[in-house]
Amino acid sequence: MRVTVLGSGQWGTSIAQILCDAGNDVLIWGRNQAVVDEINTSHRNNSSLPGIELPHNLRATSDLDTSFNHAEMIALAVPAQSLRENLALWKPRFSSGVPIVSTLKGIEVSTQLRMTEVIHEVLGIGEDKLAILTGPNLAREVVLRQPAGAVAASTSQKLADQTAKAFSAPYFRVYTSNDVIGCELAGAAKNVIALAVGMSIGMGFGENTQALVITRGLNEVTRLGIARGAMPLTFVGLAGVGDLLATCGSPLSRNRSFGEALGRTGSMEKARAEVLSTVEGVATARAVVDLAHLVGVEAPIMEAVQDVVSNTITPNQAITNLMKIHTGAEIDHA
Repeated sequence: MRVTVLGSGQWGTSIAQILCDAGNDVLIWGRNQAVVDEINTSHRNNSSLPGIELPHNLRATSDLDTSFNHAEMIALAVPAQSLRENLALWKPRFSSGVPIVSTLKGIEVSTQLRMTEVIHEVLGIGEDKLAILTGPNLAREVVLRQPAGAVAASTSQKLADQTAKAFSAPYFRVYTSNDVIGCELAGAAKNVIALAVGMSIGMGFGENTQALVITRGLNEVTRLGIARGAMPLTFVGLAGVGDLLATCGSPLSRNRSFGEALGRTGSMEKARAEVLSTVEGVATARAVVDLAHLVGVEAPIMEAVQDVVSNTITPNQAITNLMKIHTGAEIDHA
């Protein structure tokens, strides 16, 4: 099918490659004319993915009319916190019959809304036309065509199946789900946990500490998801623990890398100077913590991350505070 990818950064370019390899007619839109020209002429996007040769049938444009006229499906790959602004500008161009696939992992800070909720609110598009693609998908590994898996989620099984088919390449296996809430919350919250893991690494702690943070972090994310109406099993699948392990375990993860810089320097300013690209977990931390508080879920790890990124406490203080928390039964059977 004809698919338009809105966003020509690292992840937008990566999913454009997947879509091409899956046999689709793909057009990628970007604001930067130099990036667009480079994709069209040399089949590269060296500013985002240096050294990677892109499919020769991938085309790029900076013209919005051309992008939307091409689309039988639209994949969104813009930063989460700029989604509302972009959608408002693009609203007249969207067709109610063209499905939208969000590949964004974040919660809107000002409203605590998930990305599909923002899309629905701004565009008025029904849930049966909205899907998400999520999972343990580090862009640098995806573009090398290393085997990977993902989840296509929609309240419409028909659209979930259609999305899975559109993104299924020889190296990219896509499963389906109807749990949009769980998949979106897991994808957003894991970035916050990855910041905590990165901080522990930057402070010189080892595997025991990382295992503690990852496991208890997954517990927090799962309890938050269930309280918001998600399915528990989502969090032990690719969208949950799969994405969490990849993001926390790889130096390719921007959230983990930012956390490492923060733990090593103790300074948000210095961490920002080291990691220049968008780090979704920094913005999402407050929104996820606010969501947890709204439903009465305790989330001490995510709260500690929020306190650190808001310069309320240092990483050392965060670890000290976490180790003082009262412990009870690990698994709540109530």
